Amino acid sequence: MTTVLVAGDDFIAPGLFSAALSEGLPSTGLTFRTLRTRWPNEPFGPVGADGQGNGGVKEASGTEEQVLEALGDASVALTQMAPFTARVIRESPGLRFIGVARGGPVNVDLAAATAAGIPVTFTPGRNAAAAAEFAVGLILAAMRRITHADAALKEGTWRGDYYAYENAGLELDGATVGLVGYGAIGSIVARVLRAFGAHVVVSDPYADPAQAHADGVELTALEDLLRRSSVVSLHARVTPETRHLLNAGNLALLPEGAVLVNSARGELLDYAPLPGLLESGRLGALALDVYDIEPPPADWPLHRAPNVITTPHLAGATRRTADRAALITAGEAARFLRGEPLRHVANPEVLTGSRP
Repeated sequence: MTTVLVAGDDFIAPGLFSAALSEGLPSTGLTFRTLRTRWPNEPFGPVGADGQGNGGVKEASGTEEQVLEALGDASVALTQMAPFTARVIRESPGLRFIGVARGGPVNVDLAAATAAGIPVTFTPGRNAAAAAEFAVGLILAAMRRITHADAALKEGTWRGDYYAYENAGLELDGATVGLVGYGAIGSIVARVLRAFGAHVVVSDPYADPAQAHADGVELTALEDLLRRSSVVSLHARVTPETRHLLNAGNLALLPEGAVLVNSARGELLDYAPLPGLLESGRLGALALDVYDIEPPPADWPLHRAPNVITTPHLAGATRRTADRAALITAGEAARFLRGEPLRHVANPEVLTGSRP
């Protein structure tokens, strides 16, 4: 008999995990322990850190005490948001596997799990389709001023002036669109944009040139992409090298009136120069789903800047994303329990020495 903790929340409920794992192991005895933490309507933060912000895990929901009480004798844990800190791992000697239903296991102390011989899995691509669709939606809304026209009409203003040539929107057909990052999300965005008739250029040092050619996109350097693109959308991962990848220096390369979209990670973009770029007209429109501070403060300059669309980090929020994430996570747990190779392991070095 295997005891499994399913630690869900308002997005991926515990029942999604347990149903998916039961389907994957129909003939195996499973006992489920359940923990449901709240979905953080305000952005989630660190758990288990000291007063100086050291230690603990980031982007987690719930407390160490809640996890420890719920774990009990569970040897397998499936979660999206629950904090698996060094303390939780240290005080759970029977824990053998942690599956995280996110693109990266940021709510797990990976060093502590590795030292304890616990494999930690994650779910790359779980929200790729959702995030790609949302990015395309932001691009269209920004280019055609959809949200601004809607807001004005609801306030009683008919924006017929948007038909004036100098105010009219842009089209994707025939436009050059630059994608910064060409992973699972960026490649879907490129496919959709090409169907609209856009020419897609990509900056990504890790992209496969043969695959890019087969996809019909052009690989180029970041500076060249910025000079040529009337629309730029960010889809890169955050690393020390990509923090503020777009900044005051290279944003000045954009053509006049360009549209900039960030639905990836706030750290990719330096937000400080954006109000000035909008005021000058260098940026014609800006669409954001992620921020350097979440939520942005009430006195944030971009709240008052022209032609800005903002949404509260919603790109991955679809029911299918939740279902898919639970299925992928449960599939990894099922492979672990059957003794089969794991597919998405954040600490593969433990696979030769994990605890029995």
